[in-house]
Parts: sequence; C-alpha cells; structure tokens
Amino acid sequence: MDDDGVMLIRIEATALPGRTIGPGPTFDAVDNVHVGVQRKDQPGEVLDPQPGDARSVAWTLECAAAASDTGIDITGRYVQNRLGGRFVYLSWGTLDDAGLFTMFRRAKLMFAAVPPRTVEAATRTGCLTAKLLLTDGAGHPLCGAVRPPLVAWTATPR
Repeated sequence: MDDDGVMLIRIEATALPGRTIGPGPTFDAVDNVHVGVQRKDQPGEVLDPQPGDARSVAWTLECAAAASDTGIDITGRYVQNRLGGRFVYLSWGTLDDAGLFTMFRRAKLMFAAVPPRTVEAATRTGCLTAKLLLTDGAGHPLCGAVRPPLVAWTATPR
C-alpha cells in the first residue's frame, strides 16, 4: 500500500471452461462466453472481458485499504459491499456483435475469507493476489461464494 492507502488486487486465473458451455442448473447453453470483473453496483459493466477459452486471465484493480474496527477495510471501484462482507464479482456472460455483455453467472471472491495476516502483509507489499481455477466440478463456469481452498490469497510485491 502506498502513502495514500492505495493497494492493488491482482486476480490470476486458469482452467477456464470454454467459449461454448452446455446447459447448467440455472442457465441454458451459451456461446461466446467471456469473464470479467464487475464494476460496483453495475452488473452490465465489466472490466476487460476475457474469452472463456483463454489459457489464463488476469486483472489488476486499484483499491483503497484502511484500518477499521474489524481489521483492514478494502474498498474501490470494483469492490462490492453486501451482507456478508466485501468481495469482487467475476461475472460470466456472453458478448454480442456490438460488444454488449449479458451476464448469466458470477463468482464472488470473498475478502472475509482472506487470512487477516495476509491482508496486513498486502498493505505492506502493495498487492493482494488471488489465484484460482475458473471451472467447477461439472465443467461449468465457477460461481457462488469463492473461499479457500478454491482460491489462494497471497501478499505480493506491487
């Protein structure tokens, strides 16, 4: 974290499910699948949508980190704040020919599941990094609340 309280969140993911996905329990079969980081309170706005058949994907988010009564509070343009705490949405959707993103599923990277020592270390190193696989056990896009062991959080150099 720098002197202004700015810290980076880096998300690095592999094992994407593909560009075409068969039907799942809550969605029909979909084509031209992409994944991106959803902007706070803007389900249709995603940062840097990546194709679902990419070998790997990564995003870097600028956030603010500040001490609070409950530990380190992380906020920012892409940090959601709902019941259950703060998190980042990885939104799965389709892209049409005009570039319109239509979400059909999302995963929540939960900050409350990050060990406090890791968050504290990240405020010193300047970056909190999440590493995860983006395909669930059924071969579909990962969704729901994502906590260790599905995601590994580390403090890394900025």
